[in-house]
Amino acid sequence: MTIESLPTLAILGGTGDLGTGLARRWAQAGYQVIVGSRTLEKADAAVADLREIMAERGVGEVSVQAMENLAAAEAADIVALTVPFSHQASTLEQVKPALAGKILIDVTVPLVPPKVGRVQLPQGGSAGQIAQNLLGESVAVVSAFQNVAAHHLQEGAGVDCDVLVCGNDKEARAQVITLVEAAGMRGFHAGPIDNAAAAEALTSVLITINRQYKCHAGIRISGLDPVE
Repeated sequence: MTIESLPTLAILGGTGDLGTGLARRWAQAGYQVIVGSRTLEKADAAVADLREIMAERGVGEVSVQAMENLAAAEAADIVALTVPFSHQASTLEQVKPALAGKILIDVTVPLVPPKVGRVQLPQGGSAGQIAQNLLGESVAVVSAFQNVAAHHLQEGAGVDCDVLVCGNDKEARAQVITLVEAAGMRGFHAGPIDNAAAAEALTSVLITINRQYKCHAGIRISGLDPVE
C-alpha cells in the first residue's frame, strides 16, 4: 500500500496520552492523522506538543492536524475513539452522522473510579457492544488497544504487547490489525464484538498487576509466531 492510498485516521478525544501515543505512531508510519477534541483549542495544543516532542526525538515531517471531534470524524476514513467511558455515548451521539459506512475503533474501557482495578463491566455487556448498538449496522465497530499502556505508545519504539481485535466484520478487523502493526505491535482476530468484554475486563487486571509490580504490563499471545 502506497502512502497516497493510506486511509486518513481521526482520533476522537485524542488529546490524552493514549490518543497522542496512537497519533504519533500512525503519523510516523505515514498516515494522515487528525487529533480531535471537544474544543479546537485543546486539539491545537495537543498537536503542537506532539510536533515538539517528535522534533526533539528526530522524527521527520509528519501529517498531523487538529479539529473538533465532528469535523475530524467527517474528514477521516477510519475513526478511533479514546475518550473516558463516561464520555463515550455523548461523543458517539455527536459524531454518529459522520460515521456511517466507516470503521470505528473503540478503545474505550468501562472503568468505574475509584476502584479501577476491579472488573465492572457495564449493563450493555461491554463498551464495544454499547458502541455497536448505539451506531447501528452501518458502522463497523472494532474494539482494540484496551490492553496497551499509553506509556509504551508514547515511547515511539516497538511495544512488547499484543492487541486483541474484536468486531463483527472480519474485513474491518483485518484493517484494524494493519493499524496495530503500523503502531509496532501484533494484532489478533479475537472474534465478534461480544468478545470485547474479555479485553476490556483484562484492563482492570493489568492495572492491578501494574500497581503491584510497578510496571506497565501488557498481554502476549503464545504459540502463534509468526502471525499469518
